[in-house]
Amino acid sequence: MKVENVVLQGRWVRLEPLAEEHLSGMAAAIEDGTLWEIPFTIVPHPNDLPQFLNDAQSAYAAGRDLAFATLDAQSGQVLGSTRFRSIETRHRRVEIGFTFLAASRQRTRVNTEAKFLMLSHAFDVWGCHRVEFVTDERNASSRAAILRIGAREEGILRNHMVMRDGYVRNSVLYSLIASEWPHAKDALIAKLLAD
Repeated sequence: MKVENVVLQGRWVRLEPLAEEHLSGMAAAIEDGTLWEIPFTIVPHPNDLPQFLNDAQSAYAAGRDLAFATLDAQSGQVLGSTRFRSIETRHRRVEIGFTFLAASRQRTRVNTEAKFLMLSHAFDVWGCHRVEFVTDERNASSRAAILRIGAREEGILRNHMVMRDGYVRNSVLYSLIASEWPHAKDALIAKLLAD
């Protein structure tokens, strides 16, 4: 696994390595739905985006994360962000997470294609054995979206994280493994074409 900044280009979505030039567009995406107020997500307040970028760059330098700005492929409008997290090159394992989208772009092909691009990179380029997804047990829409891309629920991580409001959350762990990827890939392509 060679972890390096890369642009992942799709028909509707482009994932670019997160940079300072994306922050004003990301602020607008976060304000579309006041995403930082949703209690079971971890979305930065627009004022905290410089620190969000700094943390992402530090995690990249340490080889742990690779953060992206999610853009509309035609207009270049920033729609949100996503990242590869907890990168384990030795075990060929990675988590896809820290994903958020402007409310007006949720439940569209944007998230589907972004996940397709990332999964393709993880399995087809990096040769991963496993891709993980972790979400708040209370986040029904995220849980449904993860299942729709072909991941399997593995269990509940009890008292897994303390949220910014002090709530101690249970997290649900999902995974997709290399042997499942061909079927999931075909299903995602069919879904994108149908959409």
